[in-house]
Amino acid sequence: MEGHTNLACSAVFSPSGNRLASASYDKTVRLWDTSTGEQCGVLEDHSSNVNSTVFSPNGKLVASASKDKTVRLWDASTGKQCRVLEGHTDNICSAVFSPNGKLLASASYDETVRLWDTSTGKQCRVLKGHTSCVNSAVFSPDGKLVAPASFDNTVRLWDTSTEKQGGVLEGHTG
Repeated sequence: MEGHTNLACSAVFSPSGNRLASASYDKTVRLWDTSTGEQCGVLEDHSSNVNSTVFSPNGKLVASASKDKTVRLWDASTGKQCRVLEGHTDNICSAVFSPNGKLLASASYDETVRLWDTSTGKQCRVLKGHTSCVNSAVFSPDGKLVAPASFDNTVRLWDTSTEKQGGVLEGHTG
């Protein structure tokens, strides 16, 4: 699977496994047919590096997180851009869908995690507490908690419906 013109830094399978999305510093996400290896779409509208990409749990959406401070939602079948999620003030490292696909969490160098309503594109919550870049986040299987990991050597737990921080997991030294 060749086609990116710069560093490819993230790849993810669709829930069905028949497609793969790859994110690149060439400012694109490329969609690939996993049975043939052929490129079947290029998602392009970011103005800087695309750091990560992810399919929604139902496979209908693709999210891309970028250094341009946006997360973009794309229709996975047509490649058409559906929404631009704006609010971060620095590089966005990653994005992840909740298990039911209704929320998306984005992790940023601005030391926050933002939760977004995927149907409207509206920001629901801003989770603050980290003291350095937030590199990634993951939802609990029931979607009630989100756990971001930060360059401050911690993982913090937040309730997705209240913004209440549930704990700080410490112990990493780098």
